[in-house]
Amino acid sequence: MDTAADAAAPATYRVQRPARSEFVAVRGLRHHVLRWDADADTVPLVMLHGWMDVAASFQFVVDALHALEGPRRSVIALDWRGFGLTETPAADCYWFPDYLGDLEGVLDALFPERPVDLLGHSMGGNVAMAYAGVRPARIRRLVNLEGFGMPQTRPQQAPQRYAQWLDELKEPARLLPYDSLDAVAARLMRTNPLLRPERAAWLAGHWAERRADGQCAIRADPAHKRVNPVLYQKDEMLECWRRIAVPLLWIEGDRTELARWWGTRYTREEFETRLAVVRDVERHVLSPAGHMLHHDQPEALARHLKAFLDAS
Repeated sequence: MDTAADAAAPATYRVQRPARSEFVAVRGLRHHVLRWDADADTVPLVMLHGWMDVAASFQFVVDALHALEGPRRSVIALDWRGFGLTETPAADCYWFPDYLGDLEGVLDALFPERPVDLLGHSMGGNVAMAYAGVRPARIRRLVNLEGFGMPQTRPQQAPQRYAQWLDELKEPARLLPYDSLDAVAARLMRTNPLLRPERAAWLAGHWAERRADGQCAIRADPAHKRVNPVLYQKDEMLECWRRIAVPLLWIEGDRTELARWWGTRYTREEFETRLAVVRDVERHVLSPAGHMLHHDQPEALARHLKAFLDAS
């Protein structure tokens, strides 16, 4: 007989296209990769997650694509170093060039002789944009989901940034634990009010793991929370963006506001100026959707992806 607790629990999200989990040795670390194998020899789609996220975050979009086209497209998603099930390096902080090195190592291992379609969300979108400019021959089509880049910095900020980093090194980096996976799911829904309960419950089991003491810990190295002592170099990054030689699909949510993250340090007008350096851009806005648009509108996102990736 159903109990009140059972009636209150969210329905379980049902995966339509299960992933195969494997590990790839790259640059001294075991990198975790999710693979959705195809029944046809299509161009692989490689997906890159954002900061404090995991590869499994793309499951809803993969399922939505499956509903549109079946298992015809090979899809790969990797956990970045220090996230998910990929090993954590012995590091005090994380450096952006390492993400490019890890991505190339995974591509060398899995697809050494062929180009791929590359999709990135948030931080992953920033990595995808840089990599597409540095290695244009390895990318067929590029998709950026709200990888806006970072505010422009000034050399005068360097002393204070180094001092902040040195101060943070004096204390162990920590991420707060949760009492249960239900608490993790509740946290995900507080952060993103558009996230459905059944999706939050499913994500919680991939975003966190239960420890020996019964509490649940986020699958992320706490060192990700430390400030990066190296300033973001906008001009250097834009030189990479200018060398993007393939079509770019830019998608954002209608509820995303740059001012919430950076105030007046990075305006919408400045972002538009940056994106204008890319020659071939197709743009869409999903509604209602916030920064985690692949959670909020996976079906709409999948329709745009399919049309863009299938276009000749």
